[in-house]
Amino acid sequence: MAGAGAAVLAAGSPGPGQAAGGRRLSILFILADDLGFADLGCYGRRGLATPNIDRLAAQGVRLTQAYANSAVCSASRTAIITGRYQDRIAVGLEQPIASDEDGERLRLPEGRPTLPSLFKAAGYHTSLVGKWHLAGGRAGPAKAGYDYFFGFHPGATDYFRRPTEKEAAAADYAGAPLFENDTVIQPKGYLTDLLAAAAIRRIEATPPTESFLVSLHFNAPHWPWEGPGDEAKSAKLKSLRDSDSGNEAVFGAMVEAMDSAVGAVLAALDRLGRAEDTLVVFTSDNGGERFSDTWPLTGMKGELLEGGIRVPGIVRWPAGIKAGRTSGQVLIGMDWMATLLGAAGLRPDPTYPPDGEDLIPVMTGASPPHPRKLFWRYKASEQSAVRSGDWKYLKIAGHEYLFNLAQDERERADRQAAEPAIFHRLRAEYDVWNAQMLPYPVASFSETPKGRLADRY
Repeated sequence: MAGAGAAVLAAGSPGPGQAAGGRRLSILFILADDLGFADLGCYGRRGLATPNIDRLAAQGVRLTQAYANSAVCSASRTAIITGRYQDRIAVGLEQPIASDEDGERLRLPEGRPTLPSLFKAAGYHTSLVGKWHLAGGRAGPAKAGYDYFFGFHPGATDYFRRPTEKEAAAADYAGAPLFENDTVIQPKGYLTDLLAAAAIRRIEATPPTESFLVSLHFNAPHWPWEGPGDEAKSAKLKSLRDSDSGNEAVFGAMVEAMDSAVGAVLAALDRLGRAEDTLVVFTSDNGGERFSDTWPLTGMKGELLEGGIRVPGIVRWPAGIKAGRTSGQVLIGMDWMATLLGAAGLRPDPTYPPDGEDLIPVMTGASPPHPRKLFWRYKASEQSAVRSGDWKYLKIAGHEYLFNLAQDERERADRQAAEPAIFHRLRAEYDVWNAQMLPYPVASFSETPKGRLADRY
């Protein structure tokens, strides 16, 4: 992997992942929460403005076929942090972790390498700012390899409230405590802005000759539906799911606030002279929720239709990636570990080789895009999917389909009768892959939009 990284660096560069001054490349990994494929201006969204993220895309490579490993967050985040199919470990079978008790009970396996632990072992300063929603509860981020944590542990929280642990435990309270490492903190302000400010402080705290991995995991635009001007609504909120509220205008305000926050962090990189040798990723943990735009795709969070798993994917690295590129390379969340390690000139742990690929050579243009074979499964509605080249096998709610995504991204033209050999081959390949994964426990949770939304009757 280090050799591949060396092959894609510009002529005259000192080595893989190393800036001209001897400092290794840094990583800023930005993860949105429930952001749909077309919720950004650079992906076609109308009616809201995302100039900072659009500029980030224009300065690097915009991926048109980036995927999440799952249609929901905990499972997807497990794949990102381990670089492997989430279905290999117990925490990855939760879709998502549904309670604080489950969060405390479940664990990433001891000694299992993670994205932050591998960078930490290489001397990086590692920070998680934002949403955790993985195994281990309050001890989880540190055990996973993060030196520093500023954020919240469960799957959602209010954008304004900062409760104590006792307050958050009350049955009628909507919100989770905000932590700095192990300490509950109660800063005032809109959470999206607080997270950006914390990420900037971590970048500023890194000595000029040293490098960082900052994972900035926004909760936006996940419910509750609260824009920067909705503090009065927050004070009255009884349920974080906020299912009787929200609209396109509020959703737009949440996305635009996140875009402004991204802009502030990027401006800090410029001010500190770190933009040139910092690789920035922007993506989402799964497909869009109820107010998202996924055009031209169908489906949403909780479904293995394209709209539930295809996400924005943007990578900027001025020292290594030419600006203004668009790539149709298929990428999935578990690829980020191998890709970021490759860019930094680091290697994965050979005991647990990634299921993902190092795609830096494709992003830089040193190698052409190539076909992938990827697998998904989702417990609710007994869903399964295979992407093989342009073909996609999908099973959902007892029905099976075959689509050619190069011709039909909306998944409307079922080709199984016309292409029976491809259909049966992909279904058989899914069965072989599935047999290598852990079985779902009877009691494992799997969230579904079915019955919650009028168009999922």
